Amino acid sequence: MKFTRITTNPDQMGGMPCIRGLRIPVATVVGMMADGMTSAEILEAYPDLENEDIAEALRFAAEAVSEREIPLVMAS
Repeated sequence: MKFTRITTNPDQMGGMPCIRGLRIPVATVVGMMADGMTSAEILEAYPDLENEDIAEALRFAAEAVSEREIPLVMAS
């Protein structure tokens, strides 16, 4: 899968994946969604973002977690 809106730059935000070269990390956008914010609320908080940025951030996060093992607590 090719991501055209996700960029990394070792000199910006410590090399964290960001949206279109902006200083808005993918993790921030995904975290806001996880906290229950709507796309409209995120766009209001970050006017430089577009709906497509949010969608691609979510796709990027989904791809990232499918590529790694994440330690989970076993349910009892």
